Amino acid sequence: MTTGAGASAARYDVVIPTSGRSSLRALLEALEAGSGPRPGRVIVVDDRRRRDDELALGQPGSWLADRLSVLAGPGRGPAAARNAGWQAASGDWVAFLDDDVVPEARWALKLAEDLAVDSSVAASQGEVIVPLPPGRRPTDWERNVAGLQTAVWATADMAYRRSVLSAVGGFDERFPRAYREDADLGLRVVAGGWSIVKGTRRVSHPVRPAPVRVSLSKQAGNADDVLMSALHGRDWRMRAGAPPGRRVRHLAATAAAVGAVGFNAARRPRSAAVAGLLWGAATAELAWARIAPGPRDRTEIATMAWTSAAMPFAATGWWLVGWARLRRNLADTARAPHGELRADLTPAARRGPDECPAAGRNLLDPPEAVFFDRDGTLVVDVPYNGDPDQVQLVPGARAALLKLRNAGIATAVVSNQSGVARGLISSEQVDAVNARIEELLGPLGPWAWCPHGPEDGCDCRKPRPGLVLRAAHELGVDPRRVAVVGDIGADMEAARAAGARSVLVPTPTTRAEEVQAAPVVAADLEAAVDLLLAGRA
Repeated sequence: MTTGAGASAARYDVVIPTSGRSSLRALLEALEAGSGPRPGRVIVVDDRRRRDDELALGQPGSWLADRLSVLAGPGRGPAAARNAGWQAASGDWVAFLDDDVVPEARWALKLAEDLAVDSSVAASQGEVIVPLPPGRRPTDWERNVAGLQTAVWATADMAYRRSVLSAVGGFDERFPRAYREDADLGLRVVAGGWSIVKGTRRVSHPVRPAPVRVSLSKQAGNADDVLMSALHGRDWRMRAGAPPGRRVRHLAATAAAVGAVGFNAARRPRSAAVAGLLWGAATAELAWARIAPGPRDRTEIATMAWTSAAMPFAATGWWLVGWARLRRNLADTARAPHGELRADLTPAARRGPDECPAAGRNLLDPPEAVFFDRDGTLVVDVPYNGDPDQVQLVPGARAALLKLRNAGIATAVVSNQSGVARGLISSEQVDAVNARIEELLGPLGPWAWCPHGPEDGCDCRKPRPGLVLRAAHELGVDPRRVAVVGDIGADMEAARAAGARSVLVPTPTTRAEEVQAAPVVAADLEAAVDLLLAGRA
């Protein structure tokens, strides 16, 4: 590989998670033979759970042998493997490649051009080409793979700034499959104020052989879609450029089949016949939708027929699994006896009265004021909400506020509202939503909210302490005598930076690492207030 782009090219490393496929060798050979600036490192993350055999690395040439390293992955799927890779990298950019793609000869040269962007760009997506067999229509599986050509933010070939990955916490490892983990990261990055652009480099993604039941195995992605809705709202598909899917139809077909069996058992033959006809019609519609664009040979028709009969049940089953996992994750992060503290309090929370920085008073005394995050803490999080009619209180919000008022403790709200900077909502809409919340909860004290985006460099946007300090100043209290209650790590960091204490009340969207880093975790809003009033937080 030559270094034709010169010394000014961006410093980058290549990260390749692998499950041990033989295609890895072709990828490494293509990298070595290509032209353009060389990566600082090529990190292969061996994510096999069993590593009995050597990886198919081939015989790396002189430059690749010096820069190639194999990292033992955690064996928890591509999200965790990519995290292990970029955290081991040192370049300004991390170029992720799947182990079954083949870069074009000028891939590195084009990558250097793609990365010559301003600081507002967080990532560059390469073009994926899926060669399809000539002379016939593609099969259902071939069309599935070809969807990578139009996929948004696909990590088959995606380069991210390492600093951005660090800022957003990398890939969410709650996504165990090569499915939605890239869309989740893209949505978080875009929500953070950065942009993701398309580059000009290309990789080829050949269609690999797959078992006949592959379309049923792929239905496991329905569980990940449940998590996506919880994390990003119901409109996440539109914002992530994802196809609408067939979940509603799958649910209807499954319900019809279950109804047919149930009615038959209840000796209601007419109802059973109607339900059976509905299930048959739904199955026929799905089968034809998959058969019509394909080659329509005997093998393909037979495969589409039986997998279409089973697919609604597989999709619905995985959807229910997703909901069960979501509820379990919430229960795990929220602490089960009511209001129980995490045992591993931070060193600051374990200090005695003489060590407390709060004007000589015991750190475990009840605070003089409690500041609440708004979205996800006082009210159900509706992304960029500008509609007062969509305000919905979280359970226990009224009871929690009543306890504080009865105890004579002041309150305030500290909230990031970057939708104003992005032009998604106006300041007037923010004020209208805030007014509606006060209609439901009563006066909440000062409203300190930040209209800026992450790239604006302000001092008020959490995790910076500006909002906490502003609200404390308006109330005339020492920030060290304040407690901040929120649902994400940025709330905890803002409190720490201001010298205040904090309590995390996780939601299904709270990241596991944020829960682990929090000094105190409460099951719900009322439990958080109980901890504060009892001097246990």
